[in-house]
Amino acid sequence: NIVIQIIKMATQGRAAKSASGASMSKYDVEVEARLKKLEARIDALEAADKAGQEVDARFVELEKKIQALWN
Repeated sequence: NIVIQIIKMATQGRAAKSASGASMSKYDVEVEARLKKLEARIDALEAADKAGQEVDARFVELEKKIQALWN
């Protein structure tokens, strides 16, 4: 009985909560942190790719203008 009380005291209010309010284990918290880092890296790569695509599009437009001047 005392062991159960100690376990209850040790676990009450200590677990992390997910966005839905569910309790998360230490492993779940670590996985969630890793996932957030990966998502942030993906967002950064997508932003960089979008910037690169915009530069490419501007370059193509300049090429078209130069071609028009030469012809």
